[in-house]
Amino acid sequence: MDTFQYIGASADLRGGFDWNLVFKWEYLSYADRESRQKDPTQPIRTPMIAGGLFVINKAYFEKLGKYDMKMDVWGGENLEISFRVWQCGGSLEIIPCSRVGHVFRKRHPYTFPGGSGTVFARNTRRAAEVWMDEFKNYYYASVPLAKSVNFGDISDRLELKERLQCKPFKWYLKNVYPELSVPQVTTSRYGQIRQGAYCLDTMGHLLDGIVGLYQCHHTGGNQEWGLTNTGLLRHHDLCLTVFNFAKVGSQVVMRICDGSAEQKWHLIAPDGLLRNSKYPLCLDSRFTDTKGITAERCSSSLDSQRWQLTGRS
Repeated sequence: MDTFQYIGASADLRGGFDWNLVFKWEYLSYADRESRQKDPTQPIRTPMIAGGLFVINKAYFEKLGKYDMKMDVWGGENLEISFRVWQCGGSLEIIPCSRVGHVFRKRHPYTFPGGSGTVFARNTRRAAEVWMDEFKNYYYASVPLAKSVNFGDISDRLELKERLQCKPFKWYLKNVYPELSVPQVTTSRYGQIRQGAYCLDTMGHLLDGIVGLYQCHHTGGNQEWGLTNTGLLRHHDLCLTVFNFAKVGSQVVMRICDGSAEQKWHLIAPDGLLRNSKYPLCLDSRFTDTKGITAERCSSSLDSQRWQLTGRS
């Protein structure tokens, strides 16, 4: 039954994002959590804020350029204003003792011209094109389909950036969000890993999380993967890794990429098998409903082991 019961979240969180520019909550480092025990009421510097629930001085908001009024409907505005505040001389803080209850809707009460994915991509592109400088290319590598979405005229926002004498995105990465690693590995192919109408999906999981199958939505995000020249299957800084080897049902999880043999896969044509380098096992979707994607004894006769990597080289 739906109620208005308030459910508190952890106070040891801050806002962040990956190169797909999707907002996420992330835990503070162990050192930061330890230091906060002395006074847990102290503000938390955050690289990114969630949209729609922040407090800002009205005069400062207007001087800073308000919202980008050429964004559509919903999504991406929190990216844009977070970049702008930090790069233009301000700062963002989470106040642990200031709580906001948010009622999540089951469906949007408004329509998205061209679909929600297109609207979000347009808005996100506007933020990336204005504020991310050359680093926007990592966004496009993560979400290549976004490049086909028209982002409109940004000349007034670029003029605002010039007028406010804002710092470059490189400064933001170094001073505000050094934890966001810049991809260094050469990736030969980006895209979706498909089985019919379904795609390999992180299901919103992060470090040590399992992966599953979800209907392909063609907007990148949790379904965006890169196959490197060395055989790593990457989702940003996480790689598909065989964990807990077993004769049946070896677990596959996402771990920090380290280049180990457990993380290397070979795409075997023409059957589309993804075979692990260390074990004689292939990526398999048979048990995805109960265990997530697993690694099983390779068999080209199994449709559950046939994969297609779509996207661009």
